[in-house]
Amino acid sequence: MEPVAQAGPADAEALAALAAETFPLACPPGIPPAAIAAFVAEHLSAQRFAGYLDSADHTVLLARDDGAVIGYSLLIRGEPADPAVARAVSGRPAMELSKMYVRPDAHGSGVAAALMAAALDRARADQIATVWLGVNQRNTRAQAFYRKSGFTACGERTFTLADHVVEHDYVMARPA
Repeated sequence: MEPVAQAGPADAEALAALAAETFPLACPPGIPPAAIAAFVAEHLSAQRFAGYLDSADHTVLLARDDGAVIGYSLLIRGEPADPAVARAVSGRPAMELSKMYVRPDAHGSGVAAALMAAALDRARADQIATVWLGVNQRNTRAQAFYRKSGFTACGERTFTLADHVVEHDYVMARPA
């Protein structure tokens, strides 16, 4: 694996392809495939990644292996927009670890740990006090990884996957 690096505009297509492959893996069983596809189309398209990459408040980090993108994380600086999250996350300034996904064939290889280390390094460089995230209450694998990375549950929020699919997340946070 190559060192984790910040993504650039030329990476938008590869990020969208990886997001389309990996986002469904984090969804709980029973979520309608159409709802997952609608979320991916709306929030994880190449056009959306281009916007994230062009935003001063967003950072996208990439993990590559032999040039191929095998994992990514999306960081968002700023005050949590959701009032439930704003109440749960105590330290300011805050940064959301909005997305962190790794190709299934790279699970267990250290890619997620490298992405997490790079995300926390970025938060410290940006003088962030708290990094927070939302994780589905049924995604025990991700919860275990985040706990191992120093995150603790501090609240709950709802997450709308599609117009009618509402999921429940734990809000987890840690000092940067």
